[in-house]
Amino acid sequence: MAKSTPRKTRKSTIDTLRAVLAVHGQEHLLAFWDELDARQRDQLAEQIGQVDWELIAELIPTHVLAEPATKLPQEIQPPPILPYEPTDEAMRKRYAKARAAGEKLIGQGKVAAFVVAGGQGTRLGYDGPKGCLGVSPVQRKSLFALFAEQLLATHRRWGHAVPWYIMTSPANDKATRDYFKANRYFGLSKDDVMFFAQGTMPAIGTDGKLLLAEKDSLALSPNGHGGSLTALAASGALADMAQRGVETISYFQVDNPLVRCVDPLFIGLHHEAKAEMSAKALPKREPLEKLGNFCIVDGKTTVIEYSDMPEDLACATRPDGRLKFSAGSIAIHLFSRTFVERLTKGGRCSLPFHRAIKKVKHIDGAGKHIEPEQPNAVKLEMFVFDALPLAKKSVILETRRLEEFSPVKNATGADSLNTCLHDQVRRAAAWLTAAGHAVPRDAANEVACAIEISPLFALDAAELATRDLSGQVLEPGKPVYLGGE
Repeated sequence: MAKSTPRKTRKSTIDTLRAVLAVHGQEHLLAFWDELDARQRDQLAEQIGQVDWELIAELIPTHVLAEPATKLPQEIQPPPILPYEPTDEAMRKRYAKARAAGEKLIGQGKVAAFVVAGGQGTRLGYDGPKGCLGVSPVQRKSLFALFAEQLLATHRRWGHAVPWYIMTSPANDKATRDYFKANRYFGLSKDDVMFFAQGTMPAIGTDGKLLLAEKDSLALSPNGHGGSLTALAASGALADMAQRGVETISYFQVDNPLVRCVDPLFIGLHHEAKAEMSAKALPKREPLEKLGNFCIVDGKTTVIEYSDMPEDLACATRPDGRLKFSAGSIAIHLFSRTFVERLTKGGRCSLPFHRAIKKVKHIDGAGKHIEPEQPNAVKLEMFVFDALPLAKKSVILETRRLEEFSPVKNATGADSLNTCLHDQVRRAAAWLTAAGHAVPRDAANEVACAIEISPLFALDAAELATRDLSGQVLEPGKPVYLGGE
């Protein structure tokens, strides 16, 4: 009797799977079932069971067998942008009020930090989660360590821990958790750090058939940064936030060490406007820079991808010669918790899917591994900025590259570790100069020494100006680290 139950269970499982797959014309996924052992069968059954087959049935005819038409609206206008610094007395008062409101919300525990950290460091020559990559100029602290120090400093400054939600991927979830354990959560309480993995979507051949990566597994890929909202709900993170009293979620991506994980001014402006989703914008360097464009379409704030923006609009200028569409999206957002709850109600996300034609490794009907030379499959993704037009209200706040944007995306060239190290030093030097401290420079006026300022020493330039630096002498070629406990 002890052996009969598993056989019945497996028989029931295979019959159920075959019935589901037959409805959707995907029976080929079980072609190698008889060759698999019990563990492999369980894995494949679990993956098939996790697929939202109703959603796949909707997407195959519209996004795989056909390409959705990208139709731009007739009327596209630039959105109102709040400047980095106030321009008149009324705005100064507004910003001061907003900053005080943001600080109060942080101190009341109503703000959470949310980092999207599913990427690997492979492109950067690093074998591990990208968040574990050492990126600081002097100490070579990791991205995770720098963010943790920000959150610890925020706790100390405003008196309440900021819960930190970290979205990993199936590929790096365990390594990320182990890294935090090994580093004792960088001084944070482990009760205030929550990990969960991003959702996936199956890769679909251009014929509408799902691909197998191996005989016992589907070819899966992350469902896009928009899937982070679904993951918040599915993981229980949203419920945890509600239980803690969190009202505002501060969203950022793991590859940008200059980001302000929790910005009181931004939070306050968002709160005072009763916004559901807000974003930070960066003035574009040139018209065709590869940043999404903030626009107003049908009265709603929207991001139009740089690849979809007509060149004549991207290059359009105002009477004073400035770009008409100058505000670029850098994936720094605020969400109200209730807005994310509304978007993910019922287990589905309200965001649209986008198709990308990619080369996907898979096995064919004979079980042979195929490495395609040409794109052979569709990957389906959601983009987080597609939530903006669904928000009842939003705020767009301008920021500066020097202060808050220098991502590590490439091994060399633009947006590489080298450019990021340079930018971190430039920001540190700017803060010291603003505080009245002498910074050595070379003949090209570049900073002549590596400088690193821990968030535990100063979260921003204003806080640095309150520190006693009288005994600190900066010398050319001598690294300087301003740290804190």
